[in-house]
Amino acid sequence: MAKIIYTLTDEAPFLATHSFLPVIQAFASTAGVDVETRDISLSGRIIALFPERLTDEQRLDDALAELGDLAKTPEANIIKLPNISASIPQLKTAIAELQSQGYDLPDYPDEPTTDDEREARARYDKVKGSAVNPVLREGNSDRRAPLSVKNYARKHPHRMGKWSPDSRTNVVTMGADDFRSNEKTWVAPADDTLTIEFVGTDGSTQVLKQSIPVLAGEVIDGTVLHVGPLEQFLRAQIQRAQDEGLLFSVHLKATMMKVSDPIIFGHVIRAFFPDVFDEYGADLAAAGLTPNDGLNSILVGLDALPNGAEIKQAFTDGIAAGPELAMVDSDKGITNLHVPSDVIVDASMPAMIRTSGHMWGPDGDEHDTVAVIPDSSYAGIYQAVIEDCRANGAFDPSTMGSVPNVGLMAQKAEEYGSHDKTFEVPGDGTVRVTNAAGETVIQHDVAQGDIWRACQTKDIAIRDWVKLAVTRARASATPAVFWLDEGRAHDAALIELVHRYLGEHDTDGLDIRVLSPVDAMRLSLERIRRGEDTISVTGNVLRDYLTDLFPIMELGTSAKMLSVVPLLGGGGLFETGAGGSAPKHVQQLVQQNYLRWDSLGEFLALAVSLEHLAGVTGNARARILGETLDRATGTFLENDKSPGRKIGMIDNRGSHFFLAKYWAEELAAQTEDTELSAAFSHIAGELGAKEQTIVDELVAVQGHPADIGGYYRPDDAKTSAIMRPSAVPP
Repeated sequence: MAKIIYTLTDEAPFLATHSFLPVIQAFASTAGVDVETRDISLSGRIIALFPERLTDEQRLDDALAELGDLAKTPEANIIKLPNISASIPQLKTAIAELQSQGYDLPDYPDEPTTDDEREARARYDKVKGSAVNPVLREGNSDRRAPLSVKNYARKHPHRMGKWSPDSRTNVVTMGADDFRSNEKTWVAPADDTLTIEFVGTDGSTQVLKQSIPVLAGEVIDGTVLHVGPLEQFLRAQIQRAQDEGLLFSVHLKATMMKVSDPIIFGHVIRAFFPDVFDEYGADLAAAGLTPNDGLNSILVGLDALPNGAEIKQAFTDGIAAGPELAMVDSDKGITNLHVPSDVIVDASMPAMIRTSGHMWGPDGDEHDTVAVIPDSSYAGIYQAVIEDCRANGAFDPSTMGSVPNVGLMAQKAEEYGSHDKTFEVPGDGTVRVTNAAGETVIQHDVAQGDIWRACQTKDIAIRDWVKLAVTRARASATPAVFWLDEGRAHDAALIELVHRYLGEHDTDGLDIRVLSPVDAMRLSLERIRRGEDTISVTGNVLRDYLTDLFPIMELGTSAKMLSVVPLLGGGGLFETGAGGSAPKHVQQLVQQNYLRWDSLGEFLALAVSLEHLAGVTGNARARILGETLDRATGTFLENDKSPGRKIGMIDNRGSHFFLAKYWAEELAAQTEDTELSAAFSHIAGELGAKEQTIVDELVAVQGHPADIGGYYRPDDAKTSAIMRPSAVPP
């Protein structure tokens, strides 16, 4: 039987799966397609780490490793929903919940001192941050807004905040002494093995990472962010915000860049509260309270300290004395500095741009903001958008063009694959990368506390990326722009390779250019204001940033993007959108039994997954299912059956009912397979006849608390009962 793997992940997508998956399995079975599940949720991955401590009933296989192997084969057909990219505070909370549910798991050791603690820390570190995507993404990314979605957005444009030419919001970045400016690149002339080591000023040597295999043609980067200049930069921006009466905000990626960005986040907090750390820094360190985990983790931990109340008051005084902070939740007093994973740059910056260039202040109103993005590698793209909006006003979703993306991400390409090669430098000296012959290929002078990192980009991934860009440019008759900065060492190496590999393809009649990210952004903005499309061809981080930025401006959300990963091994990975896992939606479900999660991304991914399966296996019914699902999704959008904005409207569960109804109607109407048509004529009739009863039952449960038995590990039976409340037989 043909097989699709549907992943079980976290938070809102996981809850929605309990409602939608039975529909998928029922429809797919009519084509002989088996839809299996694999648990790659944060809790599932934690449980899989410690089989020796758990009972037979509790143990889980390492589903992520299994899917990682599958992704390298032609048989792969994986639908991947958004999952939690866990920061350390999230990881600790998930562990505590599992422990409360009876799982014998060790605590996460911040400062391991025993062999057992070091072993536990090493295992837990495997699930921190973006542990899932690099394993599954054995191919490059093709993300775009489907025509049906784009047409709907034009007919029903979302609200965009009005921009003033007098807006004082700006992005500030280091521009020197940071990752971009210090980057050095080496292209491996042959297969080799690298070692990263630190050499102190006293001549001592410490191996940071050894036996790193590299392949011929692989692009290797090393760079360092100097924390002395970082601290000076941060203090200057804090003072600037105060002097100019602007909100202060910082925008990092502490989930994906799980080693470097929490450290940078910690420096931001130290810079904002210098007096507190001067007086109480030793007390906080002794208690294991680190600013790298965010202000909230410190404040919660202060309750256990004898002078905790005194330190808490010092933080309160520090907030009052500094510039006003941008807020995550003004009503609850949650600032931009409270939790590292609350303010993720690729989501927070588009939200600010969409909201007139404003963030929310402590008073609950919108204000102009100093947006601090310390590393200058990509900060300029956001400043270019701000400048464009100041000059030309907000974008108009009813007329604007689109910016689809072809992203280089295969085999842990670029910065997002740097986690195991990122280090907080242990002293003054040099970090160097040597090859098997002992030759130094990359070297940096460093000081204690500096953040040094290396990353790899394989030649096969770059070749495939260029090929995919040419394929998409020709298929859509759309200009394609490689966003590469010739002033950055890594990009300079890629520019040479792009030109080389473009020569392997027929590019006659195609408009393919190479521009710096800022120039590429300006060109793309000019074109979308004219209603024209431009394919962005980018590296891994810009792929992430742009596939939030443009969809949020065009569609109101990045969750409505079609995200296809043609795998290098011939299979397919189909991602359900870039909209995150929506923790606030879970909170609303628990409080009000109302789930606002929009499953449109799941509908889009399932349709192309079925079409891919049909193309590989020749399964005509799978093709019909995919084609009819695509048409049903168009009807779904035209009839506005996405979850409503408030209680009393249909929520995620109701949206699944209408999608199933429209899908059944499309299958009944198709004439290619009369047996299939007859079967679904009956189903469509039943769903139509019972529509009002089912909708009434789905709405009736709203407005009351819902018990799902856990946040990171909900109870399966309770969740299914909550997500399938209608008593009407299927």
